[in-house]
Amino acid sequence: MTTVLIVDDQPLQRLGFRMLLESQDDMAILGEAGNGSEAVRMTAELHPDVVLMDIRMPGMDGIEATRRIVAAGARARVLILTTFDLDEYAYQGLRAGASGFLIKDALPEEVLSGIRSVASGDAVVAPSLTRRLLDAYAHHLPDSPSAPAAPDPRLASLTGREREILTVIGQGWTNTEIAQRLHLAESTVKTHIGRILAKTGARDRVQAVILAYDTHLVSPAQGGRRAALTEAALGGSGKSP
Repeated sequence: MTTVLIVDDQPLQRLGFRMLLESQDDMAILGEAGNGSEAVRMTAELHPDVVLMDIRMPGMDGIEATRRIVAAGARARVLILTTFDLDEYAYQGLRAGASGFLIKDALPEEVLSGIRSVASGDAVVAPSLTRRLLDAYAHHLPDSPSAPAAPDPRLASLTGREREILTVIGQGWTNTEIAQRLHLAESTVKTHIGRILAKTGARDRVQAVILAYDTHLVSPAQGGRRAALTEAALGGSGKSP
């Protein structure tokens, strides 16, 4: 049973999500919050598996609430809800520690799939979408990738192969692409990614991509751009690890 906390300042929006989740045998709603402060408090009290988090709310917004939930060490995973797929707030939410984001007008089955994926430890955002998001908001990234930078301690324990794989994850490669281009079995790729997440403290693949940018393993120019997103871009190969 996946337990969910719904966070949105719009009562009708909360009602819609409640009706959707209550139709599922494998999901239970622990509560509803109307702003970020309530979300932080209720997450600490109720310990949900997933927090379905709106971004724009009065008082404490969803980004700050996400940051506080993650900083508190809560086991809950945050799934950001946003109006636009390239909303800069979605990027900030991922930086704050969210495990992914969905568009508010997503199909019901996409919302349910996203919740289940996040609850199981996967990242909802596919590699190509993550790369597009980071490209679009590269000005949020610290310093220029070309500027000299001290070695980042988060990378110190990685092997050469793990660093290589983290780099191509940041460039948007799927597990299948990594396996084919580096001549590895997909199971081996997943093992490497699991070790990368454990060693760097990244919660999921989304956070690993952000780490690759933050540590200058990848620059926005290296990330490149793909064509407009298709439904296939959100397929299983985009999940983590």
